[in-house]
Amino acid sequence: MVELMAVIAVGVILLGIGIPSFYALIQRQRITTAVNDFFVAINLARSEAIRRGTRVDLVPAGDGRDWAKGWLVFVDENGNQRPEAGEEIIFMHGPVPSGISVQANFTDSTVQYLAYTGSGRTRTNASSQAPQSGTLTFLTDGQVRQIKLNFLGRARVCNPAVDKNTC
Repeated sequence: MVELMAVIAVGVILLGIGIPSFYALIQRQRITTAVNDFFVAINLARSEAIRRGTRVDLVPAGDGRDWAKGWLVFVDENGNQRPEAGEEIIFMHGPVPSGISVQANFTDSTVQYLAYTGSGRTRTNASSQAPQSGTLTFLTDGQVRQIKLNFLGRARVCNPAVDKNTC
């Protein structure tokens, strides 16, 4: 009986040590998945704009203000960043897991959107020649990941904790 109690005590101690690191692993995986899903949506919007030769937008779902509520990729025929009747929705993504927030800082941040033209480059609503560039930051429990969008419309993912000079 004493030996069984000793084995149970050792098991409880090991679980107590392992559970916090397991929680951190889950949080890293959740933020990585959310960032990768968004990165795929950016590349989808860009490739669809090139394939179709027309404007394709990536916008927040719901009220159009919070990327954490999800996002839509659609053919924006009237350039208003909202899908309307007759505009084809190419892809829809649901909300990110709870506890993850998304902050966007783009060239044109009056409305949250990424608009790709048939050339595969981003454009703002202010000018058909001004590119939409900037950063999307995903945050949760001390974990940070960023998607950087350059002037050509190409996206890359980085981790500010690891890539201090380039992120």
